[in-house]
Formats: sequence, structure tokens, C-alpha cells
Amino acid sequence: MLSDGALFENELWHVRPIMQPCAVPGWVMLISARHVAGPAVFDDRETHSFGPTFRHLQRVLLEVTGALRIYSAAMGESSPHFHCHLVPRYAAMPKDAKGWAVFDLYRASAAGEVSVDTAEVDRINTALRQALSNSPLP
Repeated sequence: MLSDGALFENELWHVRPIMQPCAVPGWVMLISARHVAGPAVFDDRETHSFGPTFRHLQRVLLEVTGALRIYSAAMGESSPHFHCHLVPRYAAMPKDAKGWAVFDLYRASAAGEVSVDTAEVDRINTALRQALSNSPLP
């Protein structure tokens, strides 16, 4: 059984949607199950799992969202768990955001500067949860 809000969990990784409101449907985070700052301090299991897990999650996210690509970034400042943001980059983006500007959309949606299609966010989260149930992370 998944914990509250999770789209996928196993003993090493959790996949969760970014906190709402968010103007980019499909924006998720890959989060380490244990408290670890980042790849430099991954144990051997996390190290061997991370690449295949990251690749699989990106592939499933591309399939579910139809995005052109998936932007990824990990800063590791706000949580004791490593977390990597995965943000679908669609042909049409709020504020025509591309590159690093995509990450500003979270603040813009929270400030009400861009609209949030909550039905689309929910639809993609549901589809991603189902896709990861059918084809789990390695």
C-alpha cells in the first residue's frame, strides 16, 4: 500500500508529485527512502539502482505525459532525503518557459501568476501511478 500522496514506492525510492499548486502537470520528485544528502553518499544498493530507476521513471513520464523531454534537477537543500525534480517540458509551456525558467513556474503558480489545470494534474498523476504499478521502477 502506498503512503499518502505517493505515486510509487519501493524500499529505496519514492515518487511523489510536487506540492500543489503546480502549473506543469506531471512534475514529480524521485526521493530516496532513507535520509541521504545525495549520490555522493548513496550506499551500494542506491548507487546501483539510481541510474536504471532514473531512466525508467523518465521513460514512463514521457509516455504518460507526451512531453518533448523531461527536465531534471536536484539541489538537496530543503529535505533530509535526496530528491530529484523531474519536470515534463511540453511544446506549450506557461510563460513560454524553457530551461531553468521552468523551475520558476512552481513559484509563479503558487503566486497565482499562471493558471493551474488541476484536472490535468490529477489525470496525469493517476495515469503515472497506474503506469508505475504496471511497470514498477527497478
